[in-house]
Amino acid sequence: MPNYDVIVIGSGCAGLAAAARIAKSNKKVLVLEKHNIPGGCGTSFRRGRFEFEVALHQLSQMGSAENPGGLRKLFREYGIEEQIDWVEIKDLYNIIQPSADINLSLPTDVEQAKKTMSKQFPKEKENIIQYYDLVWSFCKEYFELIQKPETPEGEGFGYEMKKMVTGKLFGKKYPYLAKYMMRSTQEVLNEIGLSKEAQACVNVYWSFMGMPPEKLPFAILAACTYLYILNKPYYLKGGSQVMSQALTEFIRKNGGTVRFNCGAKRILLEGNKAVGVITDTDETIKAAKIISNISPIHTYVNLLEPQQVPESTLEYLSNCKVGTSAFSCFIGLDCPPEEIGLTTSFNLMYPKAVSHDGVEAIKKLTVEDDPLVVTCYTVDDPEVSPKGTSIVSAVALKYAEPWIQLAPEQYYETKYKVAEQLINRINDQFPGFKDHIEELEVATPLTHMRYLNHPGGAIYGFEQDLNATGFFFPAESKIENLEFASGWARLCGFGPNYMYGNKIANKVLGEA
Repeated sequence: MPNYDVIVIGSGCAGLAAAARIAKSNKKVLVLEKHNIPGGCGTSFRRGRFEFEVALHQLSQMGSAENPGGLRKLFREYGIEEQIDWVEIKDLYNIIQPSADINLSLPTDVEQAKKTMSKQFPKEKENIIQYYDLVWSFCKEYFELIQKPETPEGEGFGYEMKKMVTGKLFGKKYPYLAKYMMRSTQEVLNEIGLSKEAQACVNVYWSFMGMPPEKLPFAILAACTYLYILNKPYYLKGGSQVMSQALTEFIRKNGGTVRFNCGAKRILLEGNKAVGVITDTDETIKAAKIISNISPIHTYVNLLEPQQVPESTLEYLSNCKVGTSAFSCFIGLDCPPEEIGLTTSFNLMYPKAVSHDGVEAIKKLTVEDDPLVVTCYTVDDPEVSPKGTSIVSAVALKYAEPWIQLAPEQYYETKYKVAEQLINRINDQFPGFKDHIEELEVATPLTHMRYLNHPGGAIYGFEQDLNATGFFFPAESKIENLEFASGWARLCGFGPNYMYGNKIANKVLGEA
C-alpha cells in the first residue's frame, strides 16, 4: 500500500493549490519543500524594519466579491478568501517614457483606457479604439474556447486547436483566433498602425513575460490586458506570503502533510511508472501519483537516473529554451512615497530612448537600456511598512549567462555597480529617491537560482514565445503517474499557477 495518494514536490503556487484540492477531496497528500517556508516566489523576507515582497506586483483574475474572477472563486472554494484582506489597485499601470515626455496612468476600465490613451495620442484615436476592440473580441473567443469541457465526442479546447492547425472550419467559428492566435505582438501592433510611443504604452506586459514584442505571442498580451482590466488588479495585506501560508494551513487542516527543509532527492520508478520518492533525508515514501512543482529539466535530470528518462523527452523539450531571470532591488525608504513624487504603485519606466526589442539589453549585465518595473507597495497599502516609510521593488529582466560567467571576485562589485545604475535611473525620475534609502537588498539571477532552484534562475519557466512554448506548453509528462504543475508547464504568473495547480489536481483525482 502507498504511504500517500499523492506526493507534491515543491510548494510553489501551483504545488500548494494542487495539494489543497487533493486534501479537500479527502485524499492523503504530502508536500515536500526544500526551503523553510512555503510559496516559491510567493514569499517575503525581512531586512531591518522592512518586510519585502519577493515577486508579487499585481494579482490577476480576482474580480470582486459580487462578481468573482476565477482565482477568487478558487480561494472561496478553499475557504481562504475571507482570511485575506484584499486591496484593489486603482490604476492598471503607470508608463514613463522620458524621451517622449510621457507619464501616463491607465485606468482599470476599458472605455476609460481608450479615452486616456486617445487624449495622450489624439491623432491615433481610431487606432487606439481598434486595438482595445481587437483585444476584447479576441479574448472573448479565446476564453469561450478554453472553457469548453473536453468530451469523448471530441469537443473542447484540444479538439478545436487541432482544427485550427488543420484549418477545418475553425476560421468561421473563431475568426479572431484564426487570424491572430499565431501572430506576434509586434506584427499586430504594426498592422493597427500605432506609433512606437503608443505601442510602448499598451504592450508593457512583455517586460513581465520576458519576451520582446517581436517574439511575444499577441495572445499573451491580449489575455493579460483583458484579464487585468476585466477583473481588476489586486494586492493583499501582508503580501504573497499570506496566500502561501493560508494554503499551507488549509492543506494541514484537511489532513495533508507539508514538510519543510525536506525536498525530494529521487523519484522512484517501477518500469516507466512513478511509485514514490526518496527524500533528502533518505526516507523512502510511496505514492500512487507524483506532482512535480519544479521544472521538468530538474525533474528529469536530477530526480531520475539517465537510463530512466525516456528517449522522447529530449526531443519533446528541444524547442524549449530557459527563460529570463531578473535583477531586483528591494528598497526601504525612510519617507512616505508622496515626498519623492511616487503616487502610483505600479510603474513601467522605459530608458531615455523607447526600446521595443529588449533582448539585447536583457543579455547584458547593465540596466541602462532596460525597461524597469518599479513598484511602490506603500501606495496601495500604507501599512505595509512602518509609518512614514515606503517599500519599493525595482526589477529588470536578465538572462543568467553573463552572471554565471563572472569570476567570483567580480560578482559583488558588479552586483552593486548595477544596483547603483538602477537606483540612479529611478532618482532621475523621482529626485531625492536615493537620499532616502534606508535598506537595500540586491538579487541577481544567481540569487534566484539559489532560492528558487530553477535552471538559469528563470522566473517564468521556459520562454513564452511563438515557436517553443506560447500556447504549446511542454505540459506532457513522459513518465506514467507523474504530472507537472508550475509555470514551466503553463503560462506563468501567480493567478495562472494557482488555477493550473488546481486543474492538475482534478486530473490526478479523476485518474485515481
